[in-house]
Amino acid sequence: MKEVTVGIDIGGTNTKFGVVDRAGNVLFHDSIKTQQHEEFSDLINDLVKAIRDAIAGLDGSYNLVGIGVGAANGNYYKGTIEHATNLKWKGIIPLAEMLSKPLGVPVLVTNDANAAAVGEMVYGAARNMKDFIVITLGTGLGSGIVSNGKLVNGKHGIAGELGHTTVNYAGRYCNCGKRGCLETYVSATGIKRSVYKLLADHLEPSELRGISFDDLNTKMITEAAIRGDIIAREAFEYSGRILGTKLAETVAHTDPEAIFLFGGLSLAGDLIFKPTIKHMEVNLMPLFRGKVKILPSGLQNQAAPILGASSLVWNHLEEKNQISI
Repeated sequence: MKEVTVGIDIGGTNTKFGVVDRAGNVLFHDSIKTQQHEEFSDLINDLVKAIRDAIAGLDGSYNLVGIGVGAANGNYYKGTIEHATNLKWKGIIPLAEMLSKPLGVPVLVTNDANAAAVGEMVYGAARNMKDFIVITLGTGLGSGIVSNGKLVNGKHGIAGELGHTTVNYAGRYCNCGKRGCLETYVSATGIKRSVYKLLADHLEPSELRGISFDDLNTKMITEAAIRGDIIAREAFEYSGRILGTKLAETVAHTDPEAIFLFGGLSLAGDLIFKPTIKHMEVNLMPLFRGKVKILPSGLQNQAAPILGASSLVWNHLEEKNQISI
């Protein structure tokens, strides 16, 4: 039987999963709504059923050998989700144990952005790089850091929380309990908050006036900006200035070859890339100027965290001498 893994990306809005073979082919993928489940165990039950159905639907010649999961505040060493800021379930959740028991395979857990970074390194545009960073711009802002070809997990298994470094100590309230975190300004949620702040501060007409906060999304803001909407364009400029300035600090810490932007907000293209690059270069220590690239992910948006999470399993099994790749 052919061996496959499952990669899972638990996001604040959707939980995506896919069945992946050793070559990185996503044989099946789907998603379920994260927030529609009252209890985390309900989400797990739906995932287990969906995974079983997906494997069974692949003609019966595939054997599941492990599951990798990318989740906000995922702890690689403990297999847990710990006090996730963008999930409604708080505390410490024994995710690996909850998935491993019903499916009977090893489960590895990491931060969702770390999973995207592994996917970029194994299958994407960072295949020949040893030092790079992936920034995920989704409901929140995550980061996965690769140094000398190794994912940085840190002492406690939760390294890579650039989204919760501080932009403004008296700034916007964050779900993590702090104020002024980067992700409150630069993320799908953050740019919505910026739009509403700009609408309050400016008198110019905008097609975004009259849209409720709950109905507004990054696609609407992007399309408005492309049509020349002043507020929408200013929101991207503001987001890029904050992100670029913060990335300049990160470069000083890590000296990466490249920084990849990934996730819904990155799909705005030049609207977010140009101001980010401009403000990073302006704020870089002169020694680093012109040396660090900011690039789009080399993988499809929905596939990167799935591939990254699944590749954790192949690496784990290889180290255990259970398989050879």
